[in-house]
This record gives sequence, structure tokens and C-alpha cells, in this order.
Amino acid sequence: MKIKILWAAIALGLALGASVRQVDASDKKIVLIAGAQSHGAGQHEFKAGCLLLEQCLDALPGIEAVVVTGGWPKDTAVFDGADAVMIFSDGGNGHPAIAPERLELLRGLMSRGVGFGCVHYAVEVPKDKGGAEWLAWTGGYFETFWSVNPHWTADFTSFPVHPITRGVKPFKIQDEWYYHMRFPEGMRGVTPILTAVPPDSTRGREGVNNPHGGNPAVFARKGMPEHVMWAIERPDGGRGFGMTGGHFHKNWGDDNFRKVVLNAILWSAKAEVPATGVASTVTPEDLRKNLDPK
Repeated sequence: MKIKILWAAIALGLALGASVRQVDASDKKIVLIAGAQSHGAGQHEFKAGCLLLEQCLDALPGIEAVVVTGGWPKDTAVFDGADAVMIFSDGGNGHPAIAPERLELLRGLMSRGVGFGCVHYAVEVPKDKGGAEWLAWTGGYFETFWSVNPHWTADFTSFPVHPITRGVKPFKIQDEWYYHMRFPEGMRGVTPILTAVPPDSTRGREGVNNPHGGNPAVFARKGMPEHVMWAIERPDGGRGFGMTGGHFHKNWGDDNFRKVVLNAILWSAKAEVPATGVASTVTPEDLRKNLDPK
């Protein structure tokens, strides 16, 4: 009897050990930072958007998504063991991540190869306070007096061969698609993911330069395609991406819009993106959940 119990215990231990090794090898922790309440109803729904993405990610084996709401986490222990961080928030001077100590924390994560992504307004940081970091960590950023932030319908007809584009089909969608982003010289190391030709009317008023449009460099590109989502594999071993859409919460209901972001999050965490991309279903009821009281 004792021998049988001993062998049963050994077998159980081996099984548990194999299970632990398997989980350790496959689990990915992804931290989604949702900015504080902003804009009108159905716009800049950072909390609802991140919780929706969490719902989709948690349905995947080996993926743990953690959502922080209201801006920068009060307890930075949430970053412990993170494989990737994504920020969906307001930007500019009010960006939740640009305080010196927060940039320093992110710098430490990046040095360890943690993935980093920013969506919509979170791609905008001041040139002298986050610009160099966003350029290095995500591959590009919205620079005032250089980039523009118009509302327009982007028609995405083709995509590069990249894990982020797996399963993404041509789609057309209206959003506040920022473009003419600040990228490294010659797009060095950066892969454009979503590219479309904006109407010339979205470039601002020619000759009237303002922080968000009208500059001569933007007008020199009339009729040319512009990149509104991109990805980078960093020298530190990490991965980053930026996506300028996301103003309207309803757009998460579009399968391709949602899939390209979910794919990017997985890829940034160095998780395998399925051959047909991340499959997810979002209902009208799901889109109505967790909206800010506006």
C-alpha cells in the first residue's frame, strides 16, 4: 500500500511539475492602462475600451490581461512580471506616463524587453518630455506642429506581411485618424501596419500653421498615403506599436479594427499570434458595458 501511495505521489508531483513548467513557458501578462474620463459620450471611452480588450484577451489560453483604470496605477507593483504594457488615454501635456519618475519606470521595463503599445491620444507626447522615448519604444509619435489629428474615413485595402496583420481583411472605418507622425529618419526599423490616403482637406488650412495641422511638411504630401499604425522591434529585444484610431468606442465593434489591435498586443508581448489572427466576438451589449457616466 505504501509503495502504491508513494508512486501515486511521485506521479502527481511529476504531473504538477509538468503543468507548472507548461504554464510558466506560455503565460503572458499584459497590463492595459486606461486613462481618466475624457470627451463626450462614446468618445475616448478608455475604461470601456480596455475592459473590452481584456475580455477578448482573457479568452485566449496562456494570456492574463490586467486593466488599470483612471490613469497611471497607484500601485506600480501591477507591472511586476509584465510582458507588455498598452496605454489608451489622453496625451499631450496631460499624458499619464510622462512624469519623470514614470518615464524612468517605463525605461526600466523597456530595458528588460517588455512590449509597449499606445492607442489614439496616448501616441501624443511632448517632444521634449517623452518624444525621444516614444520614438524608441513604439517607433513613432504625434508631434505638435508636425502631425495632424483630423476625422476621416480611412480605407485600408492592403497590409504588409506581419504577425499583426494576420487574418485582417480590407476594411473602411471613420475615426480620428492622426497621421504624419514623427518617425525615425527613413522609417528605420519601423514597419507600417495600417496605411491609407487621407483627403487633402484633412491636412488643415494651408499657410495657417497650428499645433495640430496646416504645416508645410503636411501639405507637401498631398495625395500621398499616410501611416496610422506601425510596429517596431527594438534593439533592447522588446517590441512596440502605435495606433492612432480609437476615438469612437463603437469602432471596437468592427472585427478587423479590433483584431489588428488584439494582434498587436499579443505580438508586443511576444505571444504567438494565431495564423488567422485573434478571434473574438463583441456584441452590442458588450459595447454598452462600462461606459463612463458622461
